[in-house]
Amino acid sequence: MSEKEPTSSQPAWYVVHAKPKCEHMAAGMIADLPDVQSYCPRIRFQRSTRRGKVWFMEALFPGYFFARFTPAASYRAVKHAQNVLRVLEFGGQLAQVADSFIAELKEEMQHEDIRLVEVPIALGDEVEVTAGPMQGLRGIVSSLTNAKERVRILMEFLGRENLVEVHTDTLLTEHTPRSVIGKK
Repeated sequence: MSEKEPTSSQPAWYVVHAKPKCEHMAAGMIADLPDVQSYCPRIRFQRSTRRGKVWFMEALFPGYFFARFTPAASYRAVKHAQNVLRVLEFGGQLAQVADSFIAELKEEMQHEDIRLVEVPIALGDEVEVTAGPMQGLRGIVSSLTNAKERVRILMEFLGRENLVEVHTDTLLTEHTPRSVIGKK
């Protein structure tokens, strides 16, 4: 890490490394600083767990967020803000992010700080049943009877392959919420 403080007098977006699970709190603290903007995109999603469907909220980039500031004026305040570990540097230069990237990211996030993400279940997905008499069994989605409610999965049990219809709320899929972002 560089010992010299940056002297650039031009505002730009930079990558800020925060304590784990504290990105949004650090971004909020930094946003309160004069002449500093922060952007911490987060995703909200439901995931089937062994105890049923549970809501989660996570930073889109775990451990990181973006801050727009003038290094000569605000670097020290940003670097020492609560829950901030450091401002990312490479070769002694702050990791600058193009304005166009932030604009595209905001577009992808539908101009919201928190985007609701639905993880779809599709034909051919490998899934695990998380509730009911078949809990723990794995299978492959073979047909969508009602994409939002029920699906038929092909699973092996009792020594043969069986086609079983189950509610989508009881399935754990291989897809992650982050894999859905960026797909049109």
